[in-house]
Amino acid sequence: MNKFVVLIISTCLTIPLFLAPIVFAAEGGDTSLTLNKAIEMAVANNTIIRQAIENQKEAIEEQKSARADFLAKISAGYSYTKLKDAPYAILGGTQIDVGDNDQYHWDLTLSQPLFTGFALSTRYEMAKLGVDVKNAEKEQAILDVVKQVKAAYFNILLTKKFLLVADEAVNQLEFHVRDAEKFYEQGMIPYNDLLRSKVALADALQNRVRAEASVEMAVSAFNTLLQIDLNRKTDVEDILDITPCFFELTNCIKEAIEKRPELKALRLALKNADHGVTFAQSAYYPKVNLVGSYEQNGDNLSATENDFGNTHNTSVTLQASWTFFEWGKTRAEVNKYRRNKSSLAEKLKGIKDSIKLEVKSAFLSLKVAEQNIRTAQKSLVQARENWRITNLQYQQQMTTSTEVLDARTFLTRAETNYYEALYGYMISLAELERAVGREEHAVYGKQNT
Repeated sequence: MNKFVVLIISTCLTIPLFLAPIVFAAEGGDTSLTLNKAIEMAVANNTIIRQAIENQKEAIEEQKSARADFLAKISAGYSYTKLKDAPYAILGGTQIDVGDNDQYHWDLTLSQPLFTGFALSTRYEMAKLGVDVKNAEKEQAILDVVKQVKAAYFNILLTKKFLLVADEAVNQLEFHVRDAEKFYEQGMIPYNDLLRSKVALADALQNRVRAEASVEMAVSAFNTLLQIDLNRKTDVEDILDITPCFFELTNCIKEAIEKRPELKALRLALKNADHGVTFAQSAYYPKVNLVGSYEQNGDNLSATENDFGNTHNTSVTLQASWTFFEWGKTRAEVNKYRRNKSSLAEKLKGIKDSIKLEVKSAFLSLKVAEQNIRTAQKSLVQARENWRITNLQYQQQMTTSTEVLDARTFLTRAETNYYEALYGYMISLAELERAVGREEHAVYGKQNT
C-alpha cells in the first residue's frame, strides 16, 4: 500500500490501479482530447484568463504613462481678440494708440519638471508594482481555470463510467428477466418473482437515461470552459491508471505560502501602500518646473505684423509653487495610505491562515481518496464474484430472484464507489496542486500525447 512519507519526492511513480476485469479501453481514439490538450485550449481561450491578460496590458500602459511624466511637455496656443476700441495710452495729455483692434497671438511652450516632491518617481514605482500585481492575478486566473478543466475532465470520465455501469446493469438484468420468464413458464417461480425482476429492469433503464443526461451535461460544462460550442460532442481520452504522488504537509504549506498568487499580490499591495504614503507626502514640498516659451503677437492671422511692438519673443522661466496650507488635507491623505497598509497587513495574515487550512484539507482529502481506491477496488472484485455466483445459482434454481437483484445492486454500488474513489483521487490531486499554487500538473495516467 502506498503511504505518505516525510520527504517530498520531486517525481511521481506510476502505479496501475485498475484490475483486469474492470479496465475500460480509452474512447474516441485519435479524435479524443487529452488532459494536456484540454488545459492548453482552456488557457488560450478562456474568458477569465483573457480578461486577466487585458488587465495586465492596461497596467503596462499605466506604467508607460507614469514614465512619460518625467519628460518635458510641449504645448501650443492660439488666440484672437477683437477690441471695440483700440488700446491707447495718455502721455502729457495726448492720447497715443498702443495696439490694434484686432490682436492675434500664438505661442509654443516647453515645460520640464525639475522637482515634484518625489511624486513622479513614486507614481512610476506604483505603476511598476501595478504590473506585477496584474501578473499575479493572471497567474491566479490560470491556476483556477486549470483546476476547473481538470475537474470537468474527470467528471466526464466519471459520468461515462456511470453510464457503462448502467449499461452493464441493464444488459445483465435483461438476461435475468429472460431466465425468470422461462422459469415462470415452466412453473418453477411465482409470478411476483417475475414482476420483481421486470421492475428492477425498468429501474435500471431509467438510471441509464439519467446517466446519459449526466454525460451530456458534463460535456457541455467542459465545452464551456474550453470556449467551444456548448452542444459539441466532445470526447476525452480515458485515463487507464493513476500516478500516486508523495507529499509532506509541512512542505506543501511552505510551498503554498511562497507561490500562491493571492499572497504575491498582497505583498505587492503592501509595497504599494508604502509608496502611497510617499506619494501623499509629496504635497508637503514645493514644485519646481523649467518653462521655455516662444510667442508671436500681431494684427494678422499669422501674427507676423505688429506696428506697436515686437512681433515675437522668447523666454525661459524657473517656476516654483508651494501649497503650504490645505486644512489638513495632505495629512489626511498620508494617514489614509497608512491605514490602508495596516488593513492589507491584517488581510495578508488572514489569507495565510486560510491557505494553510485549504492545503491541509486538500492534503487529507488526497490521502483519504488514495486509501478509498484500495478499499473500493477490493470491494468491487468481491461484488463481481458475488454476482457471478448468485446468477449461476439462480440459473440452477438454487436461489431466488431477490438474491440476484440484491447481488446486482451490490455490484452497481461497488462499481460506482470504485469510480468515485478513482476520479475523486484525481480531483483531490488537482485541488492540492491548486492549493499549493503549482503551475505544472502531475501526470495522472497513461494517455496519448
